[in-house]
Amino acid sequence: MCGGVRFKAEGDELKIYFPNPKAVMPVRRKDGSHELVAWGRRESQPGFMPKGGWARLDSIRAGKWSQYSPVPVKIDVAAFMEKDAENVSQWYELQPGEFIQGLIATLGEERRLYVVTELSENSQHASQRWPRVINEQEER
Repeated sequence: MCGGVRFKAEGDELKIYFPNPKAVMPVRRKDGSHELVAWGRRESQPGFMPKGGWARLDSIRAGKWSQYSPVPVKIDVAAFMEKDAENVSQWYELQPGEFIQGLIATLGEERRLYVVTELSENSQHASQRWPRVINEQEER
């Protein structure tokens, strides 16, 4: 379900995990530059955005995110982490030109990034959700 990501920022390789309330991920802008955006909202964090760090593709298509003015984005990371059936962290590398699809949600002054997920046999998580991986040419 993507509990962590690995990416380079200013020459350093960073590992970011969702439980960290300061977790951010790099979003690739249309001009090729990057912006670090807050990843989701935790139970303990104030605000009115959905709790969690993930948005189901089927719920997005059903309009359940429309109140948050969703904007599809490309999350530019080298790898993501998911726990396996034994609850052990496994890292999955992305290929050059691949991105995780994200959704930036906004409500008033609040703005957060959510990982778009879909059902997949690749997932060993109980939910069977897996980050939606897209390539350079795909629409966000």
